[in-house]
Amino acid sequence: MSFREIWQFPLINLSDGTQLSLSQLVMALIFLLAGMFVLRRLERLVARQLERRGLAPNAVLTARRATFYALLVVLVITTLGILNIPITAMAFATGALAIGVGFGAQAIINNFISGWILMTERPVRIGDFIEVDGSNGTVEIIGNRSTRIRRTDGVHLLVPNSQMLERTVVNWTLVDDRIRTSVSVGVAYGSPVREVERLLQQAMAEHPAILREPAPVVVFEEFGDNALLFDSYFWVEVRSVMELRRIRSDMRFRIDELFREQGIVIAFPQRDIHFDRGQPLEIRLTNGGTQAADEGRSG
Repeated sequence: MSFREIWQFPLINLSDGTQLSLSQLVMALIFLLAGMFVLRRLERLVARQLERRGLAPNAVLTARRATFYALLVVLVITTLGILNIPITAMAFATGALAIGVGFGAQAIINNFISGWILMTERPVRIGDFIEVDGSNGTVEIIGNRSTRIRRTDGVHLLVPNSQMLERTVVNWTLVDDRIRTSVSVGVAYGSPVREVERLLQQAMAEHPAILREPAPVVVFEEFGDNALLFDSYFWVEVRSVMELRRIRSDMRFRIDELFREQGIVIAFPQRDIHFDRGQPLEIRLTNGGTQAADEGRSG
């Protein structure tokens, strides 16, 4: 058998009488691989052009996905044309495949569709700082199956797209980066409470990251067991938990400095201990400290 005969040898006979030769299958495979290569390049080219125009990362990703799947459909239809297979001939096979996929890959299809919903409805966007299942992090990419989140400690989380829609997700930066937070402090009983309020307001006014509008507020919370409790409420613009912690830390450092300068004591837990032993308790001073011993015990 000559090479030409092998090259034109029919390998598959379709129900409508169409024959698929080895040459057609090889040419279709080459066209499909080359088309996938060109498709990927076009997809990246579209994404780069949109990024240069200043579009948001989420919009760029949506356009990139839409471009890829639209060109993929054209590529598949063209490949079927090379094989001389009419679209109607694939209707039955496509229907059977759809039924099989529907039963066997429900989770995959659910996550795939959920990914498109996330990109179009945009409850979560690339770059948003979110909290899901007790973990905080920044959304890096919304994939076909899962959303990749980089936690504040650098660890990556892969959350199925369907769970991003079905579970409660706290999006800290959905509308803007403004977050209200607070710093609490307790001072000893007898401290000048109005002076404490003034110093807390001063500490918030001095910090450059604390917003002036809405204005910071100091609340005399309550009379605690061991302290007079104050809460300082203020708004900041941050995109991570670490930034928020740094601002709170700065506030605590400054409050401690101001209180020390004015002689205001930050309270600490105190307890009154009562001994009921039926006999006096001897107290002795040793090296500037105190030492308690039962009366009559040798020292």
